[in-house]
Amino acid sequence: MTLTAPIPNPLQRWPGFAVPPALEAEIDEVISHYPQKRSASLMVLHALQEHFGWISQEAVEWTARKLELQPINIYELVTFYPMFRAAPMGKYQIKICRTLSCALGGSHALHRHFCERLGLDPKKHGPQTTPDGRFTVEFVECLAGCGTAPVMMLNDDFYEAVTPAKADELLANCR
Repeated sequence: MTLTAPIPNPLQRWPGFAVPPALEAEIDEVISHYPQKRSASLMVLHALQEHFGWISQEAVEWTARKLELQPINIYELVTFYPMFRAAPMGKYQIKICRTLSCALGGSHALHRHFCERLGLDPKKHGPQTTPDGRFTVEFVECLAGCGTAPVMMLNDDFYEAVTPAKADELLANCR
């Protein structure tokens, strides 16, 4: 028979990171619906990201302890699934479709336009956030607007047939 030591309270180990009691209660409820704690991994990560806006290293370690896993088991989920953010995102998130229809419709030029206007590197891979934390620009997969390419989202708002002039107007409305 193997005995395991109780899992220490992770909040004591990482004093800069604290999960509010109401959120922890919600997470405990979610975990109770799964036959194995590990099975709740994605749902726990979604809850933490919804609350904090991203998944920090402390959140990875907290989740691993909560689910009785190793941090690598959680880290691999955060780095594999594109919906998880391992870094803080800007207040305004600009997501530009890069799939075939939008690429043919000018999404790469649109991405370059946003990057140049915001002082970001259009050749850099992955999401980029302005130094002031206001804007994040990234390419994403299909946004389901192939007939009106290029399409993009600004936070939760969807825009079709976006021209450089329309892009400038959207940025101006955010400032």
